[in-house]
Amino acid sequence: MQIIDHSLQPTEEWRPGVLTKMQVSAATDAAALCIFEQWVAPGAGTPSHTHPVEEVLTVLEGRAELWLGDERTTVSTGQSVIVPAGSWHGFRNSGSVTLHMQAILAAPAFEASYKEQPEVITRWATAKA
Repeated sequence: MQIIDHSLQPTEEWRPGVLTKMQVSAATDAAALCIFEQWVAPGAGTPSHTHPVEEVLTVLEGRAELWLGDERTTVSTGQSVIVPAGSWHGFRNSGSVTLHMQAILAAPAFEASYKEQPEVITRWATAKA
């Protein structure tokens, strides 16, 4: 049985105003899931992107403006959105306090394509040396 101590996992600045902590992925020997938390400053977020697998985004604290295709909505503490595989989506902190999110991808690594960046980004595919 593998136990992962999340208190020992580092946070990293994913992009300006967005801190990320990978919790479970191929880097921790997961075979089918990638789970991470993000802390997002007011006004910050992620641009439109897509994943080849389904994703669940959960607001743990705060409020996010989230878009999925052409649809926009506000998601608050305790609410989740299921993002179908291949769907363009993104979010931003629409509140005045830090937004705390959890993301779960149905794959062992984070893989995404961004509209403004043609190459596929892959993260947490293997353990760091």
